[in-house]
Amino acid sequence: MPPSRPSPKGARSKSKAVKAALDAWFAARGWKPFKFQRDVWKAIAQGRSGLLHATTGAGKTYAVWLGALQAFSQARKETARPSAPPLTVLWLTPMRALAADTLRALQQPLEALGADVHPWSTGARSGDTSSAERSAQNQRLPTVLVTTPESLSLLLARADASEVLGRVRMVVVDEWHELLGNKRGVQVQLALARLRRWNPGLAIWGMSATLGNLHEAMHALLGHEGGVLVQGQVPKKLVIDSLLPGRAERFPWGGHLGLTMLPQVIDEIAASKTALVFTNTRSQAEIWYQALLEARPEWAGLIALHHGSLDREVREWVELGLKSGALKAVVCTSSLDLGVDFLPVERVLQIGSPKGVARLLQRAGRSGHAPGRPSRITLVPTHSIEMVEGSAARTAIAAGHIEARHSPDQPLDVLVQHLVTVALGGGFVPDALYEEVRGTAAYEGLSRESWQWCLDFVSQGGPSLAAYPDYQRAVPDAEGVWRVPDARLARRHRMNIGTIVSDASMSVQYLGGSKIGSVEESFVARMKPGDCFLFGGRLLELVRIHDMTAWVRRATGKRPAVPRWSGGRMPLSNTLADAVVQQLALAGEGAYGSPELQCVRPLLEIQQQWSALPTPQTLLAETLTTREGSHLFLYPFAGRHVHLGLASLLAWRVAQHEARTFSIAVNDYGFELLSATGVDWPTLLPQVLRLPEGEGAHAALLHEVLASLNAGELAQRRFREIARVSGLIFQGYPGEKRSSKQLQASSSLFWEVFRKYDPGNKLLQQAEQELLAQELEIGRLRASLARMAGQQLVLKPLARPTPFSFPLMVELFREKLSNENVADRIARMVEQLEKAAGGVVTAGGVERVKGTLAFGQEGPGKPPKPVGARRERRRPARPSRPLPPL
Repeated sequence: MPPSRPSPKGARSKSKAVKAALDAWFAARGWKPFKFQRDVWKAIAQGRSGLLHATTGAGKTYAVWLGALQAFSQARKETARPSAPPLTVLWLTPMRALAADTLRALQQPLEALGADVHPWSTGARSGDTSSAERSAQNQRLPTVLVTTPESLSLLLARADASEVLGRVRMVVVDEWHELLGNKRGVQVQLALARLRRWNPGLAIWGMSATLGNLHEAMHALLGHEGGVLVQGQVPKKLVIDSLLPGRAERFPWGGHLGLTMLPQVIDEIAASKTALVFTNTRSQAEIWYQALLEARPEWAGLIALHHGSLDREVREWVELGLKSGALKAVVCTSSLDLGVDFLPVERVLQIGSPKGVARLLQRAGRSGHAPGRPSRITLVPTHSIEMVEGSAARTAIAAGHIEARHSPDQPLDVLVQHLVTVALGGGFVPDALYEEVRGTAAYEGLSRESWQWCLDFVSQGGPSLAAYPDYQRAVPDAEGVWRVPDARLARRHRMNIGTIVSDASMSVQYLGGSKIGSVEESFVARMKPGDCFLFGGRLLELVRIHDMTAWVRRATGKRPAVPRWSGGRMPLSNTLADAVVQQLALAGEGAYGSPELQCVRPLLEIQQQWSALPTPQTLLAETLTTREGSHLFLYPFAGRHVHLGLASLLAWRVAQHEARTFSIAVNDYGFELLSATGVDWPTLLPQVLRLPEGEGAHAALLHEVLASLNAGELAQRRFREIARVSGLIFQGYPGEKRSSKQLQASSSLFWEVFRKYDPGNKLLQQAEQELLAQELEIGRLRASLARMAGQQLVLKPLARPTPFSFPLMVELFREKLSNENVADRIARMVEQLEKAAGGVVTAGGVERVKGTLAFGQEGPGKPPKPVGARRERRRPARPSRPLPPL
């Protein structure tokens, strides 16, 4: 029997009562609604969907939440006891920590209204939810549920999904920018399409503070045109400054500043009530936290460490300490990027380059997180050239330039997973589901052929796996409805829903004590009992490894290693890179207007004297002959991913003229090609920089890029992730621990089987497409080639390395030599270069140089070797040495 509906008159009176109570709640806090908040309330009342884009801390949550409270109020009979309505609002967040914080924010106005005025219940459901709470929610979900994309997919896999979720009237997607550009965003798009089928009048609202392509982002969220775009223009002071060293070294290398900025960072923290110190990697967070504690031991208990590998209880303790103001500073990574509300935070310090304007804005918004309060972020350079980025970021933000984010195009591994989820959640009819899926931005171009392939894949695993029952995951019943035929397969699927894929990790736990967190298996595998490492801000000694757990005890006085996690190297964004080149062009004209440019002026002047400075109209290339061979340095300023593709492509093209051996080094500003034999770069470089033209130009470029790299190995690595998401590889039940070697062996077996017996398998094609789109950024690479074709090539022969080329040379030294030899080489070269530049400053000695080398290595791994451009065989790399004491 359908639920009784309140009369229009009763609903209107209830809505007025709610509005009056909320107005009183606002007034009691001395608040007045902003225009954008009123606009959102009006749009929600009209039943419309849209995207709200407003400054961090401007009040986006209350704009959408209070609109929902007013719009979905229902009158009840006077004699009835207050009872919570069924699930009405779904609130999606990208992080579990954000779910708990959001729930607290939503509960505040409800508590003020009281159950008599608004008897809504609230709850959260994520990986952190207790089993008791999950059990209660399985009986009855709250009126508003704060959850994650993965938990929503699990709800869709319930047999009664249409009954439980069919009454949802509104879905709010918080921090939409964080989900839009990856597979989790695609997972959200598919889930929203399912909810819209059950309730065509569903209202969908997204919230973001850092998006450059708003209309495209809204289309991806809603799946159609015609939504309401609300932009919150709230005056908010944003301060972006830099901590500058006493002098800028004119011949820098990656991370060369090391911890030399530590005293200034300590002074800034001491002068603030509460500060966040962001680093780009978990390894750097560990190093900086330990360094702060050693420099100021009296801060023990007042400063803390926060990153995603620490145990949940540790992270929650830190978050509560920030909220209460009990902590003076927290050293953190992107784990605290998003909208967790830490009102006491006054300052944000960013160690190293933020790599993008949006990330800088996001982190800046962690301070002054309330309307009317200023936000301040201070950049702490780890490299002299990074100082230019501070000035560039300020200019880009003033001009309103923010990076765009795009939805992935037709990732079939996510669609295959979704098909099994929907088959579990009541089943599906293929034609109807096809139209539903095509209603999303990610799959609006999905062909019938690809759709049929996905159906074949979930029904039998494709032609090569048809004989195995485990891959018959969804099949049609007698009525043509596709369902999961086996309870065991259903359990396996529910255990592995999601698109977050990471390397296998090991728990780190005290002997007979508590869990500290987890580190990647590959790091621990290189250690032996008695070795020490820094983790969670503690010096730990490895006792033994058992059952995928590293058992440890506290250690003192030993040289520690620092764990390294994959995924650490973020490329410089196009938006920030373009702004950097604009700043360099100003410097080339003698305009050193910002403090950052003034500080780095000695470096830029030497670069201009010995070579030139890049500009938007010119492409700078440098050539140098040394005892190692012939060097080419090229500076497209396109980010390290694109530079790796460009360097490999150019090396491959040169090798087509004459077989040569090349070594490659890349950074965010440019790349180096080193050949043991001479190369006529003035003749060859204009030829190898060409962009293919004509009808098949795009295909020709793809062929060249793939041929220039070890594409098979790289694509196979992408396939490992695709195999996990698509359900080919079972990652284990809760508590069951499978090593990365087991998972890698499983994916390698599928890779070989498909290549041999099913070469047309679309997951193989997807692996290649993701390699090009994500690791090599083929679109950005093509745009870079097109831009370079329109620039004037400035080729400068060098007598010695320049400030721009020296960091690239050091990157090659790191690959070839041990830390001691690299440090010795750097110290000698800097001394020689400074003398040539008329200075007397040295690198500070071999020991000082050696102590900085860890700061230039943001992630494990080296650039893959190009195919076609032969490289020397070198002895196997030695295990990384532990860092010196900080």
